[in-house]
Amino acid sequence: MSEEAGNIDVVVFEDGESLARAVAERTATLIRASAKAGKRPVLGLPTGSTPLGVYRELCRAHREAGLDFSNVVTFNVDEYYPMDPGSPHSFHRYMWENLFSHINVPPENIQIPRGDVPKEGIEEHCRAYEEAIARVGGIDFQILGIGRNGHIAFNEPGSNRESRTRLVTLHAASRQDVAPGFSGQENVPTEAITMGMGTILDAREIVLLAVGEHKASIVRRALEEPVSPEVTASFLQVHPNVAVYLDPAAASRLTRPGVARAIGEADVPQQRERGP
Repeated sequence: MSEEAGNIDVVVFEDGESLARAVAERTATLIRASAKAGKRPVLGLPTGSTPLGVYRELCRAHREAGLDFSNVVTFNVDEYYPMDPGSPHSFHRYMWENLFSHINVPPENIQIPRGDVPKEGIEEHCRAYEEAIARVGGIDFQILGIGRNGHIAFNEPGSNRESRTRLVTLHAASRQDVAPGFSGQENVPTEAITMGMGTILDAREIVLLAVGEHKASIVRRALEEPVSPEVTASFLQVHPNVAVYLDPAAASRLTRPGVARAIGEADVPQQRERGP
């Protein structure tokens, strides 16, 4: 059950597991519909703890239900810089360990920003990333998480709504949040390559995921306060096809009438047709 808050369809699930199943089912539906229509589905993918359940469900669907990823194209939203792809902290390694090595997506269909590009080559690398997205006709389904400071991908507070893939300086809060995994904030990279807000907002369909009480305050700011570059997730309010999937804890501070309070299955907005 869901209700609309502005352009955003907000759905509260019983728990993170049911939320993950709903996202995986929507992804699987898109993949199967694209295959039937002779199209290549293009997915925008995040990392972090929240999407792990989605990736587990997609792996299960491939293993047990034969979900075919052979025609799927993926673009990840970000990567630390500098970062060796083989590092345990690399988003390359995260994606291969948690998804790509368990499904049949062709390696040539996988794009992740590279954290090992020489500094002088970053601008060209980012331009090529944008061109690769354009060549496949844009992103059909973009999955996102939200940072404690409201960032999506690594579009930190102050990011421009029209920004494109680029090198950014990480906010102190973003580095602090991941510090335990790096054995201290001093070991966390100070920069990252990220899809821009403009790139993300070009996706035909977007789903934002948030689980846990620690996300409740920023979810309320992103959904209920005016659009602002200080909370880049608030830019999603201007997109015509966005759903926000929450567990009860992440939804606990929502107050605006019209924001979904019921727990139930999602009626995800339909995908917009791909342009020429």
